[in-house]
Amino acid sequence: MTDLNTLTLADARDALRRGDTTSKDLTEACLRAIDGAGALNAFVHHTPEIALERAAEADKRIAAGDAPDMCGLPIGIKDLFCTEGVPSQAASRILEGFLPQYESTITAQLKSAGAVMLGKLNMDEFAMGSSNETSVYGNAVNPWRRSGEDTQLTPGGSSGGSASAVAADLCLAATGTDTGGSIRQPAAFTGIVGIKPTYGRCSRWGVVAFASSLDQAGPMTKTVRDSAIMLGAMCGHDPRDSTSANLPVPDFEAALTGDIRGKKIGIPREYRMDGMPADIEKLWDDGAAMLRDAGAEIVDITLPHTKYALPAYYVIAPAEASSNLARYDGVRFGHRARLDHGDGITEMYEKTRAEGFGAEVQRRVMVGTYVLSAGFYDAYYNRARKVRTLIKKDFEDVFAQGVDAILTPATPSAAFGLGEMSDADPVQMYLNDVFTVTVNMAGLPGIAVPTGLDKQGLPLGLQLIGRPWEEADLLSSAYALEQAAGFVAKPGKWW
Repeated sequence: MTDLNTLTLADARDALRRGDTTSKDLTEACLRAIDGAGALNAFVHHTPEIALERAAEADKRIAAGDAPDMCGLPIGIKDLFCTEGVPSQAASRILEGFLPQYESTITAQLKSAGAVMLGKLNMDEFAMGSSNETSVYGNAVNPWRRSGEDTQLTPGGSSGGSASAVAADLCLAATGTDTGGSIRQPAAFTGIVGIKPTYGRCSRWGVVAFASSLDQAGPMTKTVRDSAIMLGAMCGHDPRDSTSANLPVPDFEAALTGDIRGKKIGIPREYRMDGMPADIEKLWDDGAAMLRDAGAEIVDITLPHTKYALPAYYVIAPAEASSNLARYDGVRFGHRARLDHGDGITEMYEKTRAEGFGAEVQRRVMVGTYVLSAGFYDAYYNRARKVRTLIKKDFEDVFAQGVDAILTPATPSAAFGLGEMSDADPVQMYLNDVFTVTVNMAGLPGIAVPTGLDKQGLPLGLQLIGRPWEEADLLSSAYALEQAAGFVAKPGKWW
């Protein structure tokens, strides 16, 4: 067979069922690829012993005919997910040395389904970032390069390590989390597929929290079919998560008909922004044409409160982060600062948090504390919550008019160089989320699909936004777009 680590989940699953290969062989191929890809800095905690042990168990299940779809398939786990006995730091110094004695619900479900964990993946610290440059482990690196250049590029964030690992065939798929675009933006930057499900579709229990009303886990994969397969294993009601929806999980893969005849696809006029690169605008127009040719009706829609989404998001998300991160104080677990003689508990908190949190996390905690403080709560936080309600209503109104999905760009540009934004105003970096944050604010499902290359040879993605709880229908529309685009480009191996 071909290099086993380059297989899709679907192809690897089918090969395992036919007896053409084994989970052990698949896992060893991925482990070799990981060992040779240190330059990407994608995997930050390696677990080869666990991987080979689970592969052996999976081969026994497959031989016995007891094999769910994910059984025997090697995947990477974002460092935000707590994994029993394996470091789970959320890419932060403050959680250095933390070894959970429990498993997050999602990783437990994947383990139960027979998936093989290869290790933990790099990310922005506490998922705060759009370029994977805030990690305590150092930058993750995009396997793609601009034509004729050696500049190291960002894989996006916060799920940058996941995106890089999947794009470079270090694993067959990976978990990610998405608070304002952290699955979809890195997927677009690296030429892979990433889906953020409806808020509440996947359990958040055991996933280190950034902003609890926005965070949602999802799969990052090589194809839409792979996303359907892996999402089915990740979803399900969890009584330990009060926001988890008690709804049946559809057979997402069976829904991939790709038949979108008669579907109504909306194009929001507010997303046509001043200064949008010509490559992005053409990609969007081409994507609409592809869906029209596949039988969909393309209609113009309006989402009038879109312009308020980014500022409202950067009030709500830091506010929730400041509350969630208050628990990291150096008392119970993780890093504790060395104290001077005479220091008390206040000095311990101050020094520990100053040493443990990076600059971006400190910035967001300070912003969040400010907008929640007496005298500013109503002026900022409550006003942002009201804007969020209006954004959600915009989508509800559009869907009530019969629109089945909404097509937008996934990112305002292709991947940029690591360090190229280091001197920019932080708001410039936040603009990377301009097309994605509305989906989180409204709790909707969204998927990024690679659909083309820019003039420098870098991948570009389009985003489809679906109705709440209708991931199956959204995946089918994404499958139609994927088939029409025919994106098969891969990064040239330089690492």
